[in-house]
Amino acid sequence: MQHQSIRVVHPEQFDSVTAQTPGSKRTAAIYPGAGISSPMWGGLFLVEPGAHTGIHHHGEQHTIAYVLSGSSYLRWGDRGEFDATLHAGDFLYVPAWLPHQESNPSKDVPFQWIVVRSTSEAIVVNLRDEFWDELNLISPGLRAEG
Repeated sequence: MQHQSIRVVHPEQFDSVTAQTPGSKRTAAIYPGAGISSPMWGGLFLVEPGAHTGIHHHGEQHTIAYVLSGSSYLRWGDRGEFDATLHAGDFLYVPAWLPHQESNPSKDVPFQWIVVRSTSEAIVVNLRDEFWDELNLISPGLRAEG
């Protein structure tokens, strides 16, 4: 029986030429471009102090993330009606196709996540900044304040 070899990817080998969302920086570690044959994608996600990402989703990908450092505020839902604050040590799961947006409430500390996705290529579908506002104008009573 032949086995694949274990691959070690050092930080200097991470690739920032991957799908991006405005306001954040993704770096790929486990992905086909690194010569790694895997059904998953793995990398890092960083948002600088006071910044927020654009509203986006990851298509068919399911995402698991671990908050490595800092704190982040996360909104999600068809109208941005749900939210949570995450801190270092927390895990999160983001289902496929779910619109979401991350913000860094800190004035001086970036937040960083370790991210694993359910397909090998990074999928990022950036939505218009007005995405939730446009939907709320159509059905304003469906958004819960929070």
